Amino acid sequence: MSKLYFRHGAMNSGKSTALLQVAHNYEERDQRVLLVKPAVDTKGDRSVVSRLGVTRDVDFLVTPEMNLREAFADFATESAALGPIACLLIDEAQFLTTAQVDQALEIAVLDRVPVLAYGIRTDFLTHGFPGSIRLLEIAHSLEELKTICRCGKKAMYNARLFDGKFVFHGEQVAIDGVHVTYESLCPNCYLREKAAAEEA
Repeated sequence: MSKLYFRHGAMNSGKSTALLQVAHNYEERDQRVLLVKPAVDTKGDRSVVSRLGVTRDVDFLVTPEMNLREAFADFATESAALGPIACLLIDEAQFLTTAQVDQALEIAVLDRVPVLAYGIRTDFLTHGFPGSIRLLEIAHSLEELKTICRCGKKAMYNARLFDGKFVFHGEQVAIDGVHVTYESLCPNCYLREKAAAEEA
């Protein structure tokens, strides 16, 4: 039986790099993969962007109203001449809707195509993203990709910086850009920065 996998980790844990490596491994064995990411992730436009500098265009962007299983089936049918799809790879899976995560499970179980979803569990306030919460609930397999904090401990949280200063208020989604950046921190460093921001 094909499975739904959720590979999660704090930012800079190599999720996009791992996804691109999986795509390479499949294709090296002449198996076709389908790469998608939510449209809300505007970083890299229509590409998966690894912090190591490796990029690759996605096959399509997933919009919030899209039925993922139907879009998958349509794409597979339209491109059937290229061969069957051996694996669906999803970058930034935290931005999927809960319904789309359920549809990803259907692709794995009913359509028998493995689905590997990569993303972060929580936002900069340590609150779960709806897509991640649902993946944690129903994925067959959970794997944590690890990275380290500036202090050398395991990083768990994604702290947001605005113009170089840590902030602990704002919308859940703010994509990396000129003003907004993120730093992966351990719980100790995260709480220390939060206390300092509240005192400022």
